[in-house]
Amino acid sequence: MIKKEMIAMLLAGGQGSRLGVLTKNVAKPAVSFGGKYSIIDFPLSNCINSGIDTVGVLTQYQPLRLNAHIGIGIPWDLDRNRGGVTVLQPYESQSGSDWYSGTANAIYQNIEYIDTYNPDYVLILSGDHIYKMDYEVMLEYHKAMGAELTIASMPVPWEEASRFGITVTDDNSRIIDFQEKPKEPKSNLASMGIYIFSWPILREALIKNKDVPECDFGKHIIPYLFNAKKPIYAYEFNGYWKDVGTLDSYWQSNMELVSIIPEFNLYEEYWKIYTKTDIAAPQFISGESKIERSLISEGCEIHGEVHNSVLGEGVTVEAGAVIEDSIIMANVTINAGTRLNKAIIAEGTTIGKNCVIGYGDFAPSTYDARVYNAELATIGENSVIPDGVRIGRNTAILGATSREDYPDGLLQSGGAIIKEGDRI
Repeated sequence: MIKKEMIAMLLAGGQGSRLGVLTKNVAKPAVSFGGKYSIIDFPLSNCINSGIDTVGVLTQYQPLRLNAHIGIGIPWDLDRNRGGVTVLQPYESQSGSDWYSGTANAIYQNIEYIDTYNPDYVLILSGDHIYKMDYEVMLEYHKAMGAELTIASMPVPWEEASRFGITVTDDNSRIIDFQEKPKEPKSNLASMGIYIFSWPILREALIKNKDVPECDFGKHIIPYLFNAKKPIYAYEFNGYWKDVGTLDSYWQSNMELVSIIPEFNLYEEYWKIYTKTDIAAPQFISGESKIERSLISEGCEIHGEVHNSVLGEGVTVEAGAVIEDSIIMANVTINAGTRLNKAIIAEGTTIGKNCVIGYGDFAPSTYDARVYNAELATIGENSVIPDGVRIGRNTAILGATSREDYPDGLLQSGGAIIKEGDRI
């Protein structure tokens, strides 16, 4: 048996339905972020920067691209003979097979994997947050407080507190009440979904609650330990942390990377963010191009204008095209004369000539107001937009569209064109 003091279990199996067309064919942790990265790169980089060399990544929804991105963990120095990164998917055993039905259920189904390392502590992470954190410091806090569970927490605006698990603490940071997404929160100190458990206590709690439907940490395991009067402490985090679970938060966090003074710094030498990268050609910036306060990844070819935007690898911007306040993912072509404003364009998409994307005023979505509720025009991967069309704000497009899909050459604000499958 290999003994590890602490291992990490990274929950990366969620669909991310609130990202709409961006997660039609890819799990949210594999979605592009900051041009060259994927969302999952941030917790994986935090692990290796914190000295954690054993990580189980729990995948389920659309795992192919995520699994290919992680591989054997080489970019994060997690290709280890003892430990390293292991992708853990639901499997069939003699007692049957089950999908992961909740965050805690996913960990319960992998008790055997954890027992292999006989850890003293288990770190539970989410695969869809953008932040930098030294988990070793959090572990030292956990030990110093004599905690059985430590919950990373941070203050949020009171009006947003009902979206989170809320911790109520005493003067010593011991949690005296925990509310899961309460209508009337007693505190604005929100759980970040980052937990350190003493493994024997977590193991016992998982087994005791194994028959609970859709067993979840916030709804079941934490209340179970709280009711058992186990010592639970809040570890208050004061750095940058962003849940990119909605289109608006995803767009805003990318835009923060190109602020005059970025709230989140990708360039720190002592805390690098690692990722799998292809061997791409250098950027080509032509003499007639204009670029202002933007992130431009490898392999881009820029002949037009790019303002306050984030471009992934291999993006082509033809002459006369203007991109403003937008996220353009890898291998997208923006043809001549097209203008984009507040757009999110997913991988492999081709935008025709002389289009206007981000046209007119905001209107409520007629397709799915739960997902689409910002000024953004969102276009899913491998889509095709014909020449000369105008696309309004708060819109969604997926698939190879033609001129006939746009009455009078226009997709009105709040509208959608979905050419593949059912509702997203």
